[in-house]
Amino acid sequence: MSTPQPHRTEQTLEARVHRSPRWGVFLGIGAGAGVVLAFLLTIGGSFQASAATQVSYPFGQVFGFLLLWTVPLGIAVFGVVALILERRARRTERVVRVDRETVTE
Repeated sequence: MSTPQPHRTEQTLEARVHRSPRWGVFLGIGAGAGVVLAFLLTIGGSFQASAATQVSYPFGQVFGFLLLWTVPLGIAVFGVVALILERRARRTERVVRVDRETVTE
């Protein structure tokens, strides 16, 4: 009994290549920047009781509330930066020749 020989087909194609930013990295950096910004704003704040309400808020509560605003803001800002970099990278797109080989039995 003989074994079947594989059949090979080769093609030369053209492909478009360009650099692209990694979205997850940019969004992660944006979230981290939001956390750092919330921490800096919390440290810079005053924890004395308000003259109008006579209420004082603890550090953790102020930090948590600021996180609700600064983390989405950081993600949005760095997302826009990644979008701008991706649009700029499309201008430097190159066309390259690619060899494609398919082996079937």
